[in-house]
Amino acid sequence: MHLLFATSIVPDGSLASGYEIANEAIVDALRRAGVRVTILGFTWPGRKPSNPAETIVLGEVDVRNDSASAMQKVRWLAEAMKSGLTASSAKLRTIGFDEVRAAIRKAGPVDGYLLNSVQLAGAFEPCFQDKPFLFVAHNVEAQSAQQNARTAPDAFQRLLYRREAQLLGGLESRLCRKARFVYTLADEDRAALGVPSDERSAALPLVTRSALPAPAAKIACDATLIGTWTWQPNRVGLEWFLAEVAPHLPDDFTIRIAGAVPAGMTSSHPGVSFVGRVEDAHNFVRSGKVVPLISRGGTGVQLKTIETFELGLPSVATSSALRGIAYKPENCVVADEPAAFATALRNMAAGKPRVVDGSGFHRAQLAALDRAIAQGLDALRPTRVGAYA
Repeated sequence: MHLLFATSIVPDGSLASGYEIANEAIVDALRRAGVRVTILGFTWPGRKPSNPAETIVLGEVDVRNDSASAMQKVRWLAEAMKSGLTASSAKLRTIGFDEVRAAIRKAGPVDGYLLNSVQLAGAFEPCFQDKPFLFVAHNVEAQSAQQNARTAPDAFQRLLYRREAQLLGGLESRLCRKARFVYTLADEDRAALGVPSDERSAALPLVTRSALPAPAAKIACDATLIGTWTWQPNRVGLEWFLAEVAPHLPDDFTIRIAGAVPAGMTSSHPGVSFVGRVEDAHNFVRSGKVVPLISRGGTGVQLKTIETFELGLPSVATSSALRGIAYKPENCVVADEPAAFATALRNMAAGKPRVVDGSGFHRAQLAALDRAIAQGLDALRPTRVGAYA
């Protein structure tokens, strides 16, 4: 079977975000199942695809709000309003439908498409209607946009997020209705998207690496956090941690935060340091005595939680950080109230780090991922009776 994996940003090997980690895990699982995968999408400016021979590049785009100029944001908004698209899809409208169709033809004969999330599928929806397709819903995007509207800092942004939520609801509904099979990253998202049946969907239990790295890393601080904090759901969690949890921690409790943060974000806690991008995310995470898993909402699954459990690291997690993950290791404490969260962090950091063997969890995730991928591939095979339209 030959599938065209249509995604907004093609893999370039950097694995700088949860989205990129999830994409690599899904593509690897498809290839383990014997599928020939050709990837179609854009690259970040100046980046090259990690597998050029099996990738068709539509061009370069930078869709990050935090690095965009005010004029660029105005252009994105104007394109979204003119086209009736979501802002995330409008950002990809740098080329036309004919160019996308020509790029699709370069892949040669394919048995179907795998539409990876809503951005590219929404920008060029008519281009992917001529063949059966699978749909990967990384999140319930309409629900996430509604949550973002509730936490937006001003009325204009609340209005924009509400518009996104309305458009995303329609787009997700169409894609789920027309797809032969829908993959989600959290089991509860299947019902939220209207495809709760095992005949129509499966949740993908992800891994962050096909093989775990050997233990390495020296303890350098009490706690480590890493993420793309400019993404609104992540930002909400970090703001909660800095404003409500950190004040309950002693001044000598050291916290290193890696990844892009919103402009102007600071902390009054003397132990907090923002370290920016790190070369080795795994080693960075393991350089702390405990990992705070601080999600406060959103949909989909938290890749940082999966990574922490794979590595067997001590952690303190909110209930939301465990969304979509049935397993909780013995060295994970759940706390949702700020003072209780801080107390658990102090207690874990004060003792000898209780690292456990996460290899069993990793193997179980990998096996379950392969089973779920096989379900969708079976639904796409031409011998299947019936089709969804």
